Amino acid sequence: MMGTLLMLRLLRDRYFSSSAVLLVMAGGAFGTAAHAQESGTATTLETITVHGEKGDGPVDGYVAKQSKTGTKTDTPLIKTPQSIAVVSKQQMADMDVQSVAESLRYTPGVVTEYRGASNLNDEMFVRGFYYVPRYLDGLFFGSGLSYSKLNPYLLERVELLSGPSSVLYGQANPGGLVNMVSKKPTDTPLHEVELTVGNRDRAGVSFDVSDQVPGSDSLSYRLVGTGLTTHLQEDFTKQQTFAIAPSVTWSPSDQTTLTILGGYQNEPHAGFRNFLDAAGTVTPITGYGYVPRDFFVSDPNYERFKREQAWIGYEFEHEINDTFTVRQNARYQSLQYEQDTLVWGYTSPDPLTGFNTIVNRVASSGTDKVNQFVIDNQLQANFDTGAAQHTLLAGFDYRYLSREYRWRRSWDAPTIDLTNPQYGGFDFGSLDFDPSSTEDTKAKQAGLYLQDQIEIGQLNLSVGGRYDWAKTDIDDLLNSKNYAYDDHAFTWRAGAIYNFDNGIAPYVSYSTSFEPSLTAPGAGKAAFKPTTAEQYEVGVKYAPEGSNILLTAAYYDLTQNDVVMGKWDSTLGESVYSQIGKIHNRGLELSARGEVYDNLSLIASYAYIDSEIVDSLETDTIGKMPARVPGHQAALWANYAFASGPLDGLTAGAGVRYIGKSWGDDQNSFSVDAATLIDASLSYDFAAVNPDWAGISLKLNVKNLANKTFVASCANSTACFYGEGRTVTATLKRTW
Repeated sequence: MMGTLLMLRLLRDRYFSSSAVLLVMAGGAFGTAAHAQESGTATTLETITVHGEKGDGPVDGYVAKQSKTGTKTDTPLIKTPQSIAVVSKQQMADMDVQSVAESLRYTPGVVTEYRGASNLNDEMFVRGFYYVPRYLDGLFFGSGLSYSKLNPYLLERVELLSGPSSVLYGQANPGGLVNMVSKKPTDTPLHEVELTVGNRDRAGVSFDVSDQVPGSDSLSYRLVGTGLTTHLQEDFTKQQTFAIAPSVTWSPSDQTTLTILGGYQNEPHAGFRNFLDAAGTVTPITGYGYVPRDFFVSDPNYERFKREQAWIGYEFEHEINDTFTVRQNARYQSLQYEQDTLVWGYTSPDPLTGFNTIVNRVASSGTDKVNQFVIDNQLQANFDTGAAQHTLLAGFDYRYLSREYRWRRSWDAPTIDLTNPQYGGFDFGSLDFDPSSTEDTKAKQAGLYLQDQIEIGQLNLSVGGRYDWAKTDIDDLLNSKNYAYDDHAFTWRAGAIYNFDNGIAPYVSYSTSFEPSLTAPGAGKAAFKPTTAEQYEVGVKYAPEGSNILLTAAYYDLTQNDVVMGKWDSTLGESVYSQIGKIHNRGLELSARGEVYDNLSLIASYAYIDSEIVDSLETDTIGKMPARVPGHQAALWANYAFASGPLDGLTAGAGVRYIGKSWGDDQNSFSVDAATLIDASLSYDFAAVNPDWAGISLKLNVKNLANKTFVASCANSTACFYGEGRTVTATLKRTW
């Protein structure tokens, strides 16, 4: 929060002609009772020109001006009445981002890596709701529960659309969605190669090349590739990733473009995940203390996690005339993974000491195969009715998913002693496994949507509606049962934003969402209806003309209704489910980012959330705050480039992240302490030494500089996760 205030002051000193704007942005957050005073001093603004930024293209520095995620049309962020955060390729490179979740660390309202160092599939909380879906180029890519994950080096930008967004995307999490934007062929030649080394035996190589196809004026290509090998935080664990993403754009005329996008990512060692008890992480184990952060509960002779992904798709756009434009975007993707692991089950007393240092482990093994096809058809019309300028978008999208999920467990795995862990010496082939889940799933969704963006002078209105049909069939082969769900829902959104001449733009919006419930209701009961959500949001954006800064403040009131919840019935010997749950979240989000001076870039954020379980089958959770959601978060990043003197060519960056206290379970019986983490970077451009070395740079990044040991979150007393320790990387890059 102090970081956000600091940046606002710097931006005021650089660009603002009065202190009134500062108080508009910061007053709600910091409870100031001061009144804005008119300033008699005028400030001359330095002209900064951004040429032709596209809503799915490269960003100049840290501040995006356009985005397609919020409206599916290329719309200025300052004219979009909803919270949208854009993380640029430049920011990801400066911070040495290693995952999509990590790229959002300095973005308000999102809890990244709540599973700590075991970030296998970019699971994130947004506005208090977990498992937000991920999209690639505006098309569904995977939910938070799926094991799909992309290397961020393949991406041009990462965007967070906060709040219910079903009106354009169909079934969606109420917290929002993350849209990943692929690197695509550029208008000018681009050549980049980099080599990376770091602690934990890290080594990597990446390249990014784009140019015209030789001999053609209408064809351009881009080829992006990356490879990485590193050890992870826990002993014996490893990550290996190899990814490549080719793309080709055909532009036979100024009115028509077709871009084909493909990709392949192979991870022989995708990472590691496990669950730890609160005893040993949040609190010490009596007679032993805390479980070491590098403790490996599995066995190197058994542990494995392999993942392979491939995708191919296209984006087609044709301007029929000055009024009508048609688009069709489609993609097919496949994913499969295999995993064998030993999971921390529970601790029992050591016969000699009586202390709970013997870990009883559960062997798990399984596979998952997913095939998915998505397509989005759009017709856009730009026309005027009197003083109103319309951007009308009509669309029909469809997605189909098939999944084969197999999982089994064994309770015969050997125990391990925390005080003297021994590995190997056991024939894992002799374990007696019991199938725990054997499911074949087929899911379809089709949706019709209509949206009108109306600009009347400085007022921008947006209203849209959508109707969805969703069908899911689950074959439970283990229990010889079949579950079929047929759902349909209408969702809508409306918003307004007014752009004053001084760059201030207050806005208000209302949006809804739905998610089909796939929980079996039980014998003789009707299928559950979809879970719904609604959000009211008010806010203000500030983007002064001629500057490269963007300040935003948003307050939201978000309610999720008809949540399906279960409770164990000891008489029946099974869980009984009811559609009774309700969660109410209210929060404030502040964001500031920009190039304050020519050589100083800043990012600051603050988020507060008040999350409450309003209704539940578990009566002892009513009125409590859900687990894993920190009430406060704040972050500040500064990047300064020395432009003259003996330090010419050097760029220094530093950041601080504050993750507030969260509850360890829904009963709020224990809490997880807050953590403050420091990041830093240094880079040097060798052109400062010799002009012939232009394009050669060396960068050093350190994350969690103090190597602080902290617990990222706990879902309950048996599901806690350590955060990532210190990582150090050095990257040598050549561009030409």
